[in-house]
Amino acid sequence: MSRHHLFSLPNILTYGRIAAVPLVVLCFFVEGRFAHGELARWFALGIFAAAGITDFFDGYLARAWDQQSNIGRMLDPIADKLLVAACLLLLAADGTIAGWSLWAAIVILCREILVSGLREYLAELKVPVPVTWLAKWKTTVQLVAVGFLLAGPAGDQVLPHTTEIGLGLLWLSALVTLYTGYDYFRAGIGHLFEN
Repeated sequence: MSRHHLFSLPNILTYGRIAAVPLVVLCFFVEGRFAHGELARWFALGIFAAAGITDFFDGYLARAWDQQSNIGRMLDPIADKLLVAACLLLLAADGTIAGWSLWAAIVILCREILVSGLREYLAELKVPVPVTWLAKWKTTVQLVAVGFLLAGPAGDQVLPHTTEIGLGLLWLSALVTLYTGYDYFRAGIGHLFEN
């Protein structure tokens, strides 16, 4: 791959989304301790929102400018998964996601790991596993849910029930996640038992 494609704007946006992960995590830690401050939540939400916006633009610009690359195709879904997984873990650690809602987060994380494993196996067999529109919507709902949850108690003071809206969207995302995971396994299951 040429350096031109490596440092194309769509790929730079994807790299930025990956770089946003430690920055969001850092917002939850102040002076070496886990912080529950409102300002930290707003900073985390701002960084997360900027990263989420790049998720739309990197793919759109890559197609519009004919700058699609193998590294972009590989890193784009990884960036999404890293961002969502890190935020879900932070939100579980600080108690925003608790009780039964932890199951929604577990479903989302397990599905991502299982589908990634399936994709890797099928890639060795040269079997493409295209991303469906429903899977793209699943990612969108996940990002919106995590955004509401990052605002959490700070957001509740501006928009009542922000946390509850986030938890509701998290459950919706988990249900769509289950369906899209089943969809991928149904598409790939035949190839798993061929050998």
